[in-house]
Amino acid sequence: MEGLKYHRVMLKLSGESLAGPQGFGIDAQQASNIAQYVSDFRQLGVDVAIVIGAGNLWRGRTGLDMGMDRSTADYMGMLATVMNAMALMDALEKLQVVTRVQSAIEMRAVAEPYIRRRAIRHLEKGRVVIFGGGTGNPYFSTDTAAASRALEIDADVLIKATKVDGVYDSDPKRNPEAKKFDHLTYDEVLSRHLEVMDSTAITLCRDNKLPILVLNVWDHNALRKALMGEPVGTLVSG
Repeated sequence: MEGLKYHRVMLKLSGESLAGPQGFGIDAQQASNIAQYVSDFRQLGVDVAIVIGAGNLWRGRTGLDMGMDRSTADYMGMLATVMNAMALMDALEKLQVVTRVQSAIEMRAVAEPYIRRRAIRHLEKGRVVIFGGGTGNPYFSTDTAAASRALEIDADVLIKATKVDGVYDSDPKRNPEAKKFDHLTYDEVLSRHLEVMDSTAITLCRDNKLPILVLNVWDHNALRKALMGEPVGTLVSG
């Protein structure tokens, strides 16, 4: 599509985006809704890669509160991201969107192992690639996995999909006077302790000049405007 500002994007989704009204588990309708969103995204001619979290199934913090070893809790979270990736893959392929799941933790019966050059080749062929298993290492979040994979596949932007239309100085649901930022630098995000992504992911993007765009995952107009370079959401850059 002519006029696109971004031609290859990394979409970071929270695990909660797959949960239904109960806020837990995988809801088929939610998966279908996200799949339609990604399908529309792809039809614009954009290469789409996805990293999805696991908060709808498991949080490492839950394990720590139970007295679990940190590494064990984190590995359980990585496995949960592969479950979410498979659910999203199934929903996408029902819409005739060819999709591949690559996992940082090898499980060849259900997903390809993560191979950078193969992932890029899939994208070049118009396939959606979903990266599961985080980075494959404990102590790293799926935010960091998204930033790392985005850099490895030469993405133009990392889109952090949320339920609000950008980054605010406080919770807009609790504070009607909350101020929305149109643009922030990486250092402002870090110094203000704004909950955009974790500090490791922000630093990785800053050091490699990868812009982060925070927008409402359910606003299709916002997505189209963003891809065309129109101001929308909150842009985090240098």
